[in-house]
Amino acid sequence: MQNLNFPTYQFRFKNSENKVSIFDPIRKKFIILQPEEWVRQHCIQFLVQEKGYPLSLINVEKEIIINDLKKRYDIVVYNPNGTIHLIVECKAPKITINQSTFDQIARYNLELNATFLMVTNGLNHYYCQMDFENERYQFLKDMPEFSRQ
Repeated sequence: MQNLNFPTYQFRFKNSENKVSIFDPIRKKFIILQPEEWVRQHCIQFLVQEKGYPLSLINVEKEIIINDLKKRYDIVVYNPNGTIHLIVECKAPKITINQSTFDQIARYNLELNATFLMVTNGLNHYYCQMDFENERYQFLKDMPEFSRQ
């Protein structure tokens, strides 16, 4: 797998039937290693190790219904009170992040109402804070660290 624009983390891997899997600490199981999963696992470690988010508040790859369509978000981080703090949209490194990527996460957020958004392909990371009053988001230089509101 290619190097990403994240710090170096230790991962657990497993080979089976000529497929490499990576251990997901959220789902507590091995997941077949694809480029997007490589980004997702780095992002989880980034949130936990660099930003101090507890594993217990992170959820991965869950289905949501948006306009009667089933969609799956990549990562959601909850606040201790159960509201959603952050949604992360992960793309494979070869996928260029463009307006449609932001439109996708904004559509998800109409349903989830997260305070922060993160979009990454592992090479480029974008962080936004929602401005619900004006129905827009503002770009941030970095993702805020976890705080126990």
